[in-house]
Amino acid sequence: MSKDYYEILGVSKDASDDEIKKAFRKLAIKYHPDKNRDDPKAAEGKFKEINEAYSVLSDKQKRAQYDQFGPEAFQNGAAGSGGFGQGGFGGFGQGGGFGQGDFGGFGDIFDTFFGGQGSRQTNGPERGADLRFDVDISFENAAFGVEMEIQVPKNETCDHCHGSGAEPGSKVDTCPICHGTGQQRVVQNTPFGQMVNVRTCSHCGGTGKIVHEKCKKCHGEGTLKIRKKLKIKIPAGVDDGARLRVAGEGEPGVRGGGHGDLYVYIYVRKNSHFERRGNDVLSEETITFAQAALGTTIRVDTLDGKVELKIPAGTQTGTSFRIKNRGVPYLQSEKRGDHYVRIQVSTPKHLNDKQRQILKEFAASCGEKWVGEPEKKDGFWDKIKKMIRTWFDRKCMIWGFNE
Repeated sequence: MSKDYYEILGVSKDASDDEIKKAFRKLAIKYHPDKNRDDPKAAEGKFKEINEAYSVLSDKQKRAQYDQFGPEAFQNGAAGSGGFGQGGFGGFGQGGGFGQGDFGGFGDIFDTFFGGQGSRQTNGPERGADLRFDVDISFENAAFGVEMEIQVPKNETCDHCHGSGAEPGSKVDTCPICHGTGQQRVVQNTPFGQMVNVRTCSHCGGTGKIVHEKCKKCHGEGTLKIRKKLKIKIPAGVDDGARLRVAGEGEPGVRGGGHGDLYVYIYVRKNSHFERRGNDVLSEETITFAQAALGTTIRVDTLDGKVELKIPAGTQTGTSFRIKNRGVPYLQSEKRGDHYVRIQVSTPKHLNDKQRQILKEFAASCGEKWVGEPEKKDGFWDKIKKMIRTWFDRKCMIWGFNE
């Protein structure tokens, strides 16, 4: 099956030299084996195919031959004669059309790909990892804040070897493989030339040191697993899901790096009486039918204890009353939200005869048509008696008995 070099580069047959060059740059970076370590063989094949297509289409004479005869014109390897190890990649930095200046800064990238100086990993200090710890607190503690002690499981720098992993006074040598850098520079020969990879030194594990006698306390790890007690202060007004940062209480760093941070996530337990909405507090109180009709004063629970609330006469169920400045404090502020009390009017379920009679009289005084229980429906015999009575009354009228 013949190859379509234009299709390989993703350009049209009338593409300009600049368009071909841009397409090649993009694909060369995308399919370079160092960028596709999950499947390097497939990337290597695609990479070689891209180079072959570009080596033809970037040369006016070869492109003309290809347009006339197709890839068969290069069956003897003319298309690939300028391999990667021979400056075939357009002669990067060598005046082959893709010099350092002409390539717009891509020379540095390809230096890295093909074993140039490139960017190197450093063996300097590394900051420790951050930790997470969850706590749950009461509704009241979230409102007014609380200071509490927690125990955080973590690693801590060994106090015996001070993180070196070596027994104090024992011999520690510089790694002969990486010479103290903690990294190995591995050179590989590939069909495209030499490739250089920088890896963590397998001999010293990246420490750059060879420990002859491991620390007896941490067994050469440099850290110990502990449960550290910490006092944390949760501010007033904190809400469910809030996060506090405790600086420097995370995992210890390596090679002299600083500690990570500890993040405390706060979860607020539900309260059976109060509900929070923003910085306001909501609660419900139940009053009797008489209290709602006549008005009363009740004592209600708030975050600050019981307070008196006046209920005016004629209050309907569902009415809310506001108690100012009895809600949750705002964070880092002296301002507070309000407390809203929603009233529920309780309807009596069981009435004695006296109570029922009083309510009937009350309903009658209000002009209500139906008082008391619903009208009782006639039974079967009641209907028969009614029919007989009606028939008898009509006969009496006919016979004149009613006179």
